[in-house]
Amino acid sequence: MKSLIEMFLDYVILERGLSDRTREAYAADLASFDGFLAHQGISSVNDVSRDNIVDYLMAERDRGLSVNSISRRLVAIKVYFAFLLREGLLAKNVTEVMESPRLWKVLPSMLSQREVERLLVAPQGDSKFAIRDRAILELFYATGMRVSELCGLRLDDVHFDEGYVRCVGKGNKTRIVPFGASSRECIERYLAQARPLFEIVGPSRTLFLTCRGKAFSRKWLWRLVKDYARKASIDKPVSPHTLRHSFASHLLANGAPLRVIQEMLGHADIATTQVYTHIDQNRLKSIHHQFHPRA
Repeated sequence: MKSLIEMFLDYVILERGLSDRTREAYAADLASFDGFLAHQGISSVNDVSRDNIVDYLMAERDRGLSVNSISRRLVAIKVYFAFLLREGLLAKNVTEVMESPRLWKVLPSMLSQREVERLLVAPQGDSKFAIRDRAILELFYATGMRVSELCGLRLDDVHFDEGYVRCVGKGNKTRIVPFGASSRECIERYLAQARPLFEIVGPSRTLFLTCRGKAFSRKWLWRLVKDYARKASIDKPVSPHTLRHSFASHLLANGAPLRVIQEMLGHADIATTQVYTHIDQNRLKSIHHQFHPRA
């Protein structure tokens, strides 16, 4: 089947005019699928059944692949099979009725409150970097902001008197999220002691500055969070999004209404927020025991 994959990849570039990056993504996804089929003893595309594809996707999920990555692999397989059918190389396209694995909703990873505490104190010392990084981690957890939102924060987005931060989220929608005394203290210290030392290219209205005096990129903030997670000896994948999930989960576990959490996260649909109701099983059991007449 490798020759058919090469034929398809040439079609992607020459006839559809897709980018080299897209071709590489298709190549990687189809090579993975082809390897799985070979291991199953399947050597012809006409012998591939819908169950074979489902088994492959399930195996990828069990291997730890994210839902988004699994969905992308199914898209690659569907486009490939549609091409083979048009070329008369496939008798039947078994992928036509297959849906994206969005229903395989993976619960978001989160930190326990103790792990969060360890992470927040990971920036040790009084250097400008430690002071800045502590403020960044505190604000991530205090507000549940997306990494792109924190990158774009400006000085006048932080309102100390009222105790909230204004951020611009998806769809260019602005929302207000409160923050507590701990994050306020860290941000005020950063502004007073550390931020002036980062303004090396002149005045800037960006809140958090790199060592070059520029705004952070999403990539650099992801790296910063991961580095401190390692220093805190947290033995699980940690990213800015993990702090966002932890923010929401801990609010819910302590009794915050789901609608309020939805508003603070900037979710357009309450269904997106409802995933957090599946995380804290102890809280659900407690509520059931408290309110069900036969608990």
